[in-house]
Amino acid sequence: MTEVSFTLFDTPIGRCSIAWGANGVVGVGLPEPTDLRAEVRMRRRWPDVRRDKPPQPLADAITRIAALLGGEKSDLSDVEVDWSEVTEFDRSVYEVARTVPPGKTITYGEIAKQLGDPLAARAVGQAMGNNPYPLVVPCHRVLAAGGKLGGFSATGGVETKRRILVIEGALEPNLFDEF
Repeated sequence: MTEVSFTLFDTPIGRCSIAWGANGVVGVGLPEPTDLRAEVRMRRRWPDVRRDKPPQPLADAITRIAALLGGEKSDLSDVEVDWSEVTEFDRSVYEVARTVPPGKTITYGEIAKQLGDPLAARAVGQAMGNNPYPLVVPCHRVLAAGGKLGGFSATGGVETKRRILVIEGALEPNLFDEF
């Protein structure tokens, strides 16, 4: 594994984190309750990770992530990702998910069909649950059959997924939304 660095950054939904190595983004963290929790999560995955100032391409990606979470139709599909820690299947799933633009959704089954195996919806769901690059690989845009939200492994679970989809305009807010 190459040297990994990370930084924390502010967004309209809270402080997120991003980690990178020589070959691109290796991880994105959605908001944690505290900076310490965000750093602990990074160190669990990369014990020797160091906090650093991001290089310009990552600084630009951070700006676009914050814009996306502020409601802009910011496209992150060109952000360079280091795929070395994911399986070939997961990478193929993530590459399909990256084609879904802000404000749109796709189902696990539709991704499975695009990959040539319509019976692989559950495996697609598992890949999404293991996604180390949320937002850059927009797993929040991938829904269960019938448009159900399905799961979401980030802090806040499905409510975080729903919140991001409302911000992007893929879902209508309900009366009780507080953002």
